Amino acid sequence: MILVIFGVLLAIFVILPLVGWAVWFFISAAISGIILGGLARLIIPGRQPIGILATVVSGWIGSLVGGAIGVIALGRHHHFATILIEIGVSAVAVLAWSAVSRNSALESGRRRRRIIDV
Repeated sequence: MILVIFGVLLAIFVILPLVGWAVWFFISAAISGIILGGLARLIIPGRQPIGILATVVSGWIGSLVGGAIGVIALGRHHHFATILIEIGVSAVAVLAWSAVSRNSALESGRRRRRIIDV
């Protein structure tokens, strides 16, 4: 009986808050990913041949990775610096995704020209 009560209390006071924290972390990272992806595209000069979904995913990756880097390197008290790191990582993610998209578009165009030339 005591083990059952201990298990219920453990679930209520330990497991549920951790699950709630993880869910909130991913929801807030997704929302900030939308914002950070847009900011990253504004920072990068020129045109990026990626869509809205790729921008949001790049921002989400930047939010998660940059947030982790900021918290580990700077601690929890430097929120503004962590946000700047998140924007920087998002910009790098957008650049990488743009480069991959640009290269794949060029490669498919070269294949089409070879087919037409033959």
